[in-house]
Amino acid sequence: MATRLRGRLPPLLREALAEFMATFILVTFGVASIAQMVLSRGKNGTFFSVNFSWGIGVTLGCYWAGGISGAHMNPAVTLAFAVVRRLEWVKVPVYWLAQLSGAFIASAIVYGIYYDALNAFDGGVRQITGVNATAGIWATYPQSFLSTGNGFADQLFGTALLVSCIFAIIDKNNNSPDQGVAPVMIGLVVFIIGATFGFNCGYAINPARDLGPRIFTAMAGWGSGVFTAYHRWAWVPVIACLLGGVLGAIVYIITIEVHHKAPEDVDNPYRPVSGTDASEDQL
Repeated sequence: MATRLRGRLPPLLREALAEFMATFILVTFGVASIAQMVLSRGKNGTFFSVNFSWGIGVTLGCYWAGGISGAHMNPAVTLAFAVVRRLEWVKVPVYWLAQLSGAFIASAIVYGIYYDALNAFDGGVRQITGVNATAGIWATYPQSFLSTGNGFADQLFGTALLVSCIFAIIDKNNNSPDQGVAPVMIGLVVFIIGATFGFNCGYAINPARDLGPRIFTAMAGWGSGVFTAYHRWAWVPVIACLLGGVLGAIVYIITIEVHHKAPEDVDNPYRPVSGTDASEDQL
């Protein structure tokens, strides 16, 4: 069967499928870790276990798709690569749709697995706020004290940290790790961002990770309030993260990459690419 399928998919569809599966893996482990913590009321999970699960989810997603699409799993990463001319613009909407779909399907499966536990927790009444709120299992919501401006800055900075560190890790002209180790390092970046900046609003740092599950909850019983709660917070993890990703890429390029002594003498993964070779030079 593998032999019959090999080479049948067009290159862009192959990359889209890889992005779908990588994002599916990421969101499955991440959202399920929150579900276990919330629905057990903290007995079978902690904030540490949630951060660790998201980090490992990123690592495993990289191993799934790194050799095919670069394993972005994140529209902010995809946009950053396109802005600095390391991904063709035609691929951006395709990657975004695949990432959003992977997050949505992962959310639906976690919901199904924890359906009985959800009903036991909230009596079948899906709530966005309050002591029995469960919408936050899937999407991020701010603390009650957090202003929208502060939350925007939080997501902008967190995503900038993520993308700039990814650029540093895969920069072969710098002190980059072996290719097989890079996914672990990227997973650790997500872990440390959660461990240091997760308090304010849950460190989405990924529009697909937040929007896909949010759309699912709107359809699965929580209603349109998931988009309007907390002063219409839902737009912040999308816009702030996209801008933060571009900012992080530019900051790394300006402060480090352009100062390499002889990048032309080293296999540079950041050279502008075209055609089907693009996926091979990203991670």
